[in-house]
Amino acid sequence: MTKGYPSHVGAFLKLIGQSIPIMQAPIGSAATTALAGAVSRAGALGGFALTWANPEEAASAVTALRAATDGRSFFCNFVLHFPCEGFDAALEAGLPIITLSWGIDAGKVASAHRAGALVGIQVASALGARKALDAGADFLIAQGNEAGGHVQSTTPLQDLLPAVLAEAHRVPVIVAGGIATADSVARAIAAGAAGAALGTRFVATVEAAAHDVYQSALVGASAKDTVFTNCFDVGWPFAMHRVLRNDTLTEWEASGCPQAPNRPGEGDVIFRRGDETFPRYSDTPPMPGAVGSVQSACLYAGTGVGDIKAVEHAAELVSRLETELTAALANTGGHP
Repeated sequence: MTKGYPSHVGAFLKLIGQSIPIMQAPIGSAATTALAGAVSRAGALGGFALTWANPEEAASAVTALRAATDGRSFFCNFVLHFPCEGFDAALEAGLPIITLSWGIDAGKVASAHRAGALVGIQVASALGARKALDAGADFLIAQGNEAGGHVQSTTPLQDLLPAVLAEAHRVPVIVAGGIATADSVARAIAAGAAGAALGTRFVATVEAAAHDVYQSALVGASAKDTVFTNCFDVGWPFAMHRVLRNDTLTEWEASGCPQAPNRPGEGDVIFRRGDETFPRYSDTPPMPGAVGSVQSACLYAGTGVGDIKAVEHAAELVSRLETELTAALANTGGHP
């Protein structure tokens, strides 16, 4: 065991070189070096999105993350729906852990292993788990349809986890989707998971690149305010996602969920950031410095959003979650 955690959790922590069985999900454009660094230094596993980085940007990001994490492990995610041009450069720069989502690529797994990196693959079914294991995954991320952001799963986590565990055998399985509290992590561990990935919870941190209007909406929302939809598809067509209901989504649904270019307000610029403009139905959430109708933008949120009561510093959040997780596991007899 590691710090008194059950053996399957301790094995995962030993594998990744961290002390707390919590991952900060990559959270797309809201991820920052400061966030990943703070999470990893606190003992959890910080993450960063590199899908859209070119080789130079990817190498620079990994170098910055290595400095920000003070030698602690971290991961970067690549969404295989896209070209992932910075993949090889990230490995060459010393990326220790890679996660892959929305696809399985045995060639990329092999390249990562040759570079000495671990590979986690996000899966949404038992068959997906089997294919990921055949490709050489070092750990699996079982994503339930409760997750915020882009969701490749159609299955609730409580049904998905046992199906994935049955395929995984001794390979660690991390859960993702609707998890924002230590109690939820403890329940997942009791059910056989080696840890949990939290996304929406880390969007509501000081270090995240999320607009304060977006963060305030997360703090004020509940699970019933989230919607599983394909409304915000400019930038990533046909990909399902979970967001907070807002006027853009409500008007679109009221019009019969028409396809582009026949949606209400099609082409309207709803916010700007510097010289960049973002149209209604864009898949990009509002970042700090954005101006305009940011509340009408894509506001990703998982069903655990109702458990978020405040915007916190990432290190303080991780410390609190660790303390609460220790107590929760002790209360349930699942250690420590």
